[in-house]
Amino acid sequence: MRIASYNVNGIRAAQRRGFEQWLATSNPDVVALQEVRAQQTDIPDGVYGDYHVAYDEGGHKGRNGVAVLTRQPVAAVRTWSGHVRIDGQPAPVGEVTLARGMREFAHEGRYVEVDLADAPLTVASLYLPKGGLPAHLQKPGRMREAPDGGAKYERKMRFLDAFGRQLSRSRRTALANGREFLLMGDLNVAHTRHDLTNWRTSKNSEGFLPEEREWIDAQISPRTLVDVLRTLHPDTDGPYSWWSWMGQAFDKNVGWRIDYHLASPKLAKTATAAWIDREPSRDARISDHAPVIVDYDFPNL
Repeated sequence: MRIASYNVNGIRAAQRRGFEQWLATSNPDVVALQEVRAQQTDIPDGVYGDYHVAYDEGGHKGRNGVAVLTRQPVAAVRTWSGHVRIDGQPAPVGEVTLARGMREFAHEGRYVEVDLADAPLTVASLYLPKGGLPAHLQKPGRMREAPDGGAKYERKMRFLDAFGRQLSRSRRTALANGREFLLMGDLNVAHTRHDLTNWRTSKNSEGFLPEEREWIDAQISPRTLVDVLRTLHPDTDGPYSWWSWMGQAFDKNVGWRIDYHLASPKLAKTATAAWIDREPSRDARISDHAPVIVDYDFPNL
């Protein structure tokens, strides 16, 4: 079973740059999308081919939006808000019981999970807030955005705190129902120094702050969730999944690995290959992210 996670940075822009061709050529069985950034009525016809789509567009027009694409109709869909579109149509879905602190983010289109009908697996797509710097690290004149007193940083930390509880609940529920669990998405955190090129100069950068990295530490273990790509590519730099559009970051492979497959241990053990589907040139890029693809030998579960 080939499963992909892809932050498309806007499905309409991605479609113009070749998303449909990528989907047909890579031919994954399941795809988790983040930053779809479109209301259902604005999504280009045919962009998802013959896939079935569970999509939470969220309540902020033109922002966020997460989806899961599958070959077969899914057995169940759950989201934080209880509002989702299935194959383009409003549909009654299960609402996830929210952990403490999660309601603040429930209508932002950041999370959707599905139970596959053709395999004992729950798949979730997550777009985690980018965040910002804490107030004491904000230096006017050295920031691309105006200082905000740490508001975006504090909001991201509230999300991480609440989502840690939510993730544990979702994982345990899946396992109690006889299903493996797979969380995919853009976590906007590079876990270790192997996950970004300029790690020495990024220790005080959002996405690589010690407290953000410690949160990743708390989510993964041999008994809870496994970072599949890092397990198959230990102690190597990268492979990266995000590069700035600016300058020659892509050409020089100056990137970050912030997109993940976090799998329940039994599922993780079936992974036979994991890679970043990086385009051959800057001009061929579909998004500022590249897909993270893993082949799971699912019959061996």
